[in-house]
Amino acid sequence: MKEINNYIDTVFNKQDELLEEVLSSIKENEMPTISVSPSSGKFLTMLVSISGAKNILEIGALGGYSGICLSRGFGSEGQLTSLELEERYAKLAYSNLAKAGFRHQVTYITGEALKSLKGLVSNQKEYDFFFIDADKGNYENYLDYCIKLAAPGALIVTDNVLAGGSVANVGTARSKHYTETMKKFNETVANHPQLESLLIPIGDGMTVSKIKK
Repeated sequence: MKEINNYIDTVFNKQDELLEEVLSSIKENEMPTISVSPSSGKFLTMLVSISGAKNILEIGALGGYSGICLSRGFGSEGQLTSLELEERYAKLAYSNLAKAGFRHQVTYITGEALKSLKGLVSNQKEYDFFFIDADKGNYENYLDYCIKLAAPGALIVTDNVLAGGSVANVGTARSKHYTETMKKFNETVANHPQLESLLIPIGDGMTVSKIKK
């Protein structure tokens, strides 16, 4: 799995100085180095662009790597709302998004994501694209909220669904503490009556789900 991803990243991605700077800033601030892979980031950009999404909700900002990739998909016309537990993570993410040219197109809401999501539902917000990349134990809760906030035909993309390959017992892949959680989540997404979904084995695995109209 690692070799395949290295091949994809090498062949299909050119060096991106801005994103490299984001990764460096994350490391310098002693934050977890768990941003999406280069190809996963490019995939997010393409999905946003292809779908025509203009109003995105991201759950889990970290240092802004995925936020930049998402925003590149909507260019100068979209808006990104990002939920982040840690205030200092959100500040770094905003700084990096500003450097990327999206200063006026991104809003960060800090605190527990479930509380923030409840507030967005109460305010009758609606989004046409979602990206979930946060604490795995709440993935199903996040999914439920995304469905409530979704416009007809919206896309929901979820990261780390392969748990390093352990969900499929691939080769020597070791189980992670969230392997069983991801297995259950994948089954839920695959069989959800309101979703049409597929798992894409890129990076650490992404599910792409479309809200049925």
